[in-house]
Amino acid sequence: MRPKRSLLHLLKVVIMTLVLTACSQATSDEQSLAFPLPTSTASNAPSLAPSSTPTLTVTATPAPTSTPTYHPMAIPALRQLDYPGSDIVIERELEPGANYDRLYASYLSEGLKIYGLLTVPRGEMPSTGWPAIVFNHGYIPPDVYKTTERYIAYVDRLAQSGYVVFRIDYRGHDQSEGEATGAYGDTGYTIDVLNAVSSLKRYPLVDPERIGMWGHSMGGYLTLRSMVVSPDIKVGVIWAGVVGSYEDLLYNWRRHGGFTPTPRPDGRSWRVDWIETYGSPAQNPAFWDSVSSNSYLDEISGPVQLHHGTADESVPLAFSETLFMQLLEEGKMVELYTYPEDNHNISMYFSTAMNRTIEFFDRYLK
Repeated sequence: MRPKRSLLHLLKVVIMTLVLTACSQATSDEQSLAFPLPTSTASNAPSLAPSSTPTLTVTATPAPTSTPTYHPMAIPALRQLDYPGSDIVIERELEPGANYDRLYASYLSEGLKIYGLLTVPRGEMPSTGWPAIVFNHGYIPPDVYKTTERYIAYVDRLAQSGYVVFRIDYRGHDQSEGEATGAYGDTGYTIDVLNAVSSLKRYPLVDPERIGMWGHSMGGYLTLRSMVVSPDIKVGVIWAGVVGSYEDLLYNWRRHGGFTPTPRPDGRSWRVDWIETYGSPAQNPAFWDSVSSNSYLDEISGPVQLHHGTADESVPLAFSETLFMQLLEEGKMVELYTYPEDNHNISMYFSTAMNRTIEFFDRYLK
């Protein structure tokens, strides 16, 4: 009888071993642990022969990544947007310049029809197309702004020098659709500028690889902002630009004269609104850095030339001086010219400043 008990005992051991192995595999599956798949055998019959110990492989599950949420005015948020622009439509011909055509033109920005003054050189076009400049004007009350008024001499000098110039009317200006919401607390004007760049790239008379940007005052702010968002702007020239950080705009900018900022639709100032929502720059430096172009100068798209009158009462000379030093620290190509006792428009040294401007564009766009 002992042999029978031994055989029965052996069968119990085999059965228990199979049960424990199955339980171990089931538990392992629940823990997302991977085992080698069983190899096929010549026979479907089970084998009680000892097998090699399976190797346990742990597959790491990557931690879920989340895209940071930025304020719409933050530079990373602007970089995430698309700026398709559109074909440029010639609405009508205007009286021509000395050696260039003047056209009233339009393009699309966020579905809005944006108008502007477009100049096109006459003569033999380069094989790749004309170099082009997006011209960003400074603050003019939107209700009095006219496409063909002001900045006439500025545009004329650039146009005579062999550039396609697109001086755009930001949304809410003259006949442009949309609401004029100001530049410093809303993305609209920046988006219009970047869509103008894309539209020029599609224009058959323009070399898409040779597009620069000129900006004065508020237009300088838009120029610097555009150059840290888009790599398509090869060179920028800024006159008396609002190019300080947002902390500087809050605490180091005291405007004089008849300047009246464009009110927001809700009547609130972006300064008050942002400080109430996000805290001061001292309390929340990360937010204020994220909306400041100066925090992203290491990725600026091209060389920059700065001009500023020392008697400017609208925008501090220190803004241009600080930006100049910041760009030098980043190892970027930058020039700064100051004009003794000159005003916000650099009226006394206009010809000198324009000659330097054209030479700079020629150097990097021609």
